[in-house]
Amino acid sequence: MEKLLIILALVFTMASCGSDAKDAAKGAADTAKKEMGKAAGAATDAAKTATGAAADAAKKVMGAGEVVEIALAGDDAMKYDKSEIKVKAGQKVKLTLTHTGKMELKIMGHNFVLLKAGTDVAAFATKAIAAADNDYIPAGTDAVIVSTKTVGGGESTTVTFDAPAKGTYDFICSFPGHYAMMKGKFIVE
Repeated sequence: MEKLLIILALVFTMASCGSDAKDAAKGAADTAKKEMGKAAGAATDAAKTATGAAADAAKKVMGAGEVVEIALAGDDAMKYDKSEIKVKAGQKVKLTLTHTGKMELKIMGHNFVLLKAGTDVAAFATKAIAAADNDYIPAGTDAVIVSTKTVGGGESTTVTFDAPAKGTYDFICSFPGHYAMMKGKFIVE
């Protein structure tokens, strides 16, 4: 800031002199503009750092009470873009499943099914084949913590739920034949 004041004083002093002095004054003015730009940039960077630190502190304080938003994508190659999802016990979870492929629901539908710990995934998936009318969730099952509707290419669906107790849970796509490739671990800390 001191440099800036000195440069501005020189500009005004030289401006009152002849042509050469005016050229020098113009150069000094350009330098002053650059210094002001640097000072503004430094102030902006400092503000961003402070904002980021405040956001990090808020996350630590909020802990399990915050809503965590999870974006999960499935494609026409029968793959989720995540094989692991981590949340805190009791945390509110807003999960959005997006089918990034082009194939329609009847041919390449995808869903998200979070299963209770200890569920036999293969047995569950076998029963799900016959449950097309219920988004491939077997009627009367108690193995599901939460699930989304089944979506086709270009579609999305969202489900909001409270994370279960600490532990590791399986999540799958229960569309026929998908569970072997479309699966992952839902880790609750």
